Amino acid sequence: MPWVTEHHPTTEELNACVQCGLCLPVCPTFRLTGRETASPRGRLHAMSAVHSGVLEVDESFAGILDFCLGCRACEPICPGLVPYGRALEGARAEIDAQVAGRAGQDSWMLGTALGSRRLMRLGGWALSVAQSLGLTRLAPPRYKRVSAGLRSLRGRGTSTVGHVGGPGDEGTVGLLAGCVQDEWFRPVNRIAVELLERAGYTVAVPERQTCCGALAAHDGKADAAETYQARNRDAFGGFDMVVATAAGCSAHLADYTWMGHEPETVDVTVAVARAIADGRLPTLKGGRGPIAIQDPCHLRHAQRVVDEPRAILASAGYEVVETDPVAYCCGAAGMYTVHQPEASERLGAQKADQVRATGAIRVASANPGCEMQLRSHLGTEFDIKHPIEWYHSALMAGG
Repeated sequence: MPWVTEHHPTTEELNACVQCGLCLPVCPTFRLTGRETASPRGRLHAMSAVHSGVLEVDESFAGILDFCLGCRACEPICPGLVPYGRALEGARAEIDAQVAGRAGQDSWMLGTALGSRRLMRLGGWALSVAQSLGLTRLAPPRYKRVSAGLRSLRGRGTSTVGHVGGPGDEGTVGLLAGCVQDEWFRPVNRIAVELLERAGYTVAVPERQTCCGALAAHDGKADAAETYQARNRDAFGGFDMVVATAAGCSAHLADYTWMGHEPETVDVTVAVARAIADGRLPTLKGGRGPIAIQDPCHLRHAQRVVDEPRAILASAGYEVVETDPVAYCCGAAGMYTVHQPEASERLGAQKADQVRATGAIRVASANPGCEMQLRSHLGTEFDIKHPIEWYHSALMAGG
């Protein structure tokens, strides 16, 4: 067997694919190209060929898997229940281990920088200065789309890391501050703390926590992802519930092996929607106008969370307008914007057109990468925020 790591796709995972083709219509990259190798079925076939020794883990195999967004839209439709996301990450770990030059690609950023709060804060400060001086327009071409989609970092306030508070009548919550989320999207974390405490929880944001490891795992940096997971297991031991405010993070937390006490792990949209439904957070009067909703892939496809973000927005008094009933990927997909800029650009433009077609200028998205992708394509005339930010704004306006 040509696999060399313990992370490789297993026989059971690969044999679960019956090659039926139901995944083809829901796969964004297959729809872009029409190529079989750009579909989940084709990629699983390539993995099986490596597994049986027909193909090698080489640049050609890497190219097939690199084009995948990892959106996991194929999983809900699959009759064989193929754990495609797990198999993809395992195959990418093999590519990282076997293809020359791949181990060093993005390794410092994914394996070191994201796990260092000091480095992330230094980077956030430098980026804030660059924004203030208008220097982000000088970003290297591969990062221009990312910089164009950033929120303004001026006035983002202090980090929530280290915070402890709330009554505790409903139990204890450990909030994952995240790496990018803690630096670039601090208002979302602060609002999450405020709403969860108002809903009756004691909320702590442990200082010992680190990056969830999702970006590293998606990119094949399995050892770095496992290191992050081990640190977070220690940091979040003993909480009743662990909440993440980014859809990609909450999806990755759901796959953690906790080794002992296993807290409930949920996205913040689930926790807040649950509190609204139970009457622990108020339902506000309507009439606030339309708001377009975009479904992050790792919320809708990986976690099957669909109703909760809509319930939060409706409870804030907005008329929720659908943008894409199939919920195709927006093209952000972690590092995809950097490594596959052409495909990312096409998918982002398609998603932006869908938002424009709704006629709404308010947009709700529950994942930082998706928000940045939308903003970079839609421009400043659209107001894009997390669902809990829209709810909190309505709450502060007096309901």
